[in-house]
Amino acid sequence: MKSINRSSQERKRVFASILTFAVIVFIIMLIAVMNAPTKGGPKVMETTQTYLAEVKKTAVPFLIGVGILSVILGIIAARTVYHVWSNPKKRNTLFTAYSFLSPYLLVTSLFTVGVILFAFYISFNKYDVFTEPVWIGLDNYKKAFMGFVDSTQKDFLQALYNVVWYSIIVVPLQTALAIGLAVLLNSRTKMRNFFRTIFYAPSVTSSVVITLIFVWLYLKGGFINGFLDKILTPLGVTYDPINWLGDPRGLFQLFGFEIKSAQWYLRGPSIAWMAIMFQNIFTTAPTFMIMFLAGLQDINPVLYEVAAIDGANSWQQFKNITLPLLRPIILLVVVLGTIGTLQVFDQVYLATQGGPLGTSLTPVYLIFREAMGSQGPINMGYASALAFILALIIFLLTFIQRRVLERGTEKY
Repeated sequence: MKSINRSSQERKRVFASILTFAVIVFIIMLIAVMNAPTKGGPKVMETTQTYLAEVKKTAVPFLIGVGILSVILGIIAARTVYHVWSNPKKRNTLFTAYSFLSPYLLVTSLFTVGVILFAFYISFNKYDVFTEPVWIGLDNYKKAFMGFVDSTQKDFLQALYNVVWYSIIVVPLQTALAIGLAVLLNSRTKMRNFFRTIFYAPSVTSSVVITLIFVWLYLKGGFINGFLDKILTPLGVTYDPINWLGDPRGLFQLFGFEIKSAQWYLRGPSIAWMAIMFQNIFTTAPTFMIMFLAGLQDINPVLYEVAAIDGANSWQQFKNITLPLLRPIILLVVVLGTIGTLQVFDQVYLATQGGPLGTSLTPVYLIFREAMGSQGPINMGYASALAFILALIIFLLTFIQRRVLERGTEKY
């Protein structure tokens, strides 16, 4: 009798594992079919039959690749079910957990994972949405770095150069400003809540609205030029209005250095780029201020009282108590700030569109430009390759930052 029960349990165990494998493979392949790279257009999308015929014609390599991935994931899932089946408690926990997670997993798989797989595949293709994808291997990835040998194809390298300067200048300044504002608003001052609201207001305002306001401020006849003119004219200084968002001169050129166009990388950030940096610092620092303010309020006031009794002044207390205890938040702010500066887009799109002379071009705007064909033919394959290169760069920088800045944070 026991052997019959064991045999029955084993059959159920095997059947559940096979069913799990089949369901996983079916769902992944269905998502792959729905995200398959095909020739677009109303004729292809007219009916399910025409779409499936186009998938069969153009997306077989993509489906094969995803099929292999689905088999691997199906085997992992089937093995998990097989191992927990004999334990009713673990089995119920597993199925209950995935029952609750299934809506999220399905939506994420369809609209995120499926799209990522689609983008990864077309990054190896020449693809403009309206024609069939053509396999070109690593050509899109090679094209991204052609600027090293061909100055006419330096767009991606120049975009990386721009965001490197952006990160170097913006991240330290906005972090320092956020800490300063947090310390100021954490002190016992009158109308503290009012100032907290005022300082935080730029962060909750739409970036589109803020950018348009700054575009008007930066006009030749705008407030900034008018303000500088009113200040300098009484001092006997002739002020020529600056085209803040249209001046390609680099930082080092402002000090009188003559730098040839072929050596654009020696010019530093342009005036237009620094104007956008200032706007970003103005709008982002208040968000990080809230994080630092929360951290400051978590510090035990007794530490400051003991330090004051020992004769420590305000600066010594800040340097030896506040900053060390804020290190975990500083790590978070630096990582988030770096990721944000590498992905800057909306300010560039609204204010400069990558100009002047590419001095405000960013990787994300370049990806958008190539994908949408706003300044040339649509090149979705190249845009996807740039997106994956940028993602890899962000991952590596984040990993390095965590390795360097995380040392010692476990103390706090």
